[in-house]
Amino acid sequence: MELLWEIAGWAGAVAILSAYLAVSMGWLKAGKGFQTANLFGAVAFIVNGTVHGAWPSVVTNVAWFLISAIALFRMRSASPQPIVPAEDPQVHFPGVPDTTGQIAVVEVITGAVHGETNGRRLPTECPTAVRPAEVPRPPRSSES
Repeated sequence: MELLWEIAGWAGAVAILSAYLAVSMGWLKAGKGFQTANLFGAVAFIVNGTVHGAWPSVVTNVAWFLISAIALFRMRSASPQPIVPAEDPQVHFPGVPDTTGQIAVVEVITGAVHGETNGRRLPTECPTAVRPAEVPRPPRSSES
């Protein structure tokens, strides 16, 4: 049984030091994984320290455990809740039936697509359209 407590102490040391190394080297963010490793490491140290009567170590690791537990609890409660997309609001003008506005928009769009407005054909080219200026070419030299 003594071997089990020693393994717990060494496992705690490995967990805490590995988490610290990973965060310090930038391999892991100081988030849930880091706090979880600290939590398990502190529990292992508490068990080992209690068996050996190392009370300063036990008290330190109880504080270490509480800090990690509180951090994990705050991360859990602060995690963003999924956003439910809201439906597009329906605009309804007083005194106008629901479909009238939609039909008018469709008529305007389809008329514009087919080149008609109020039964008239739109000109295919705008008479006042600005055309790009012709770029003058340099004169050809007679020497070749």
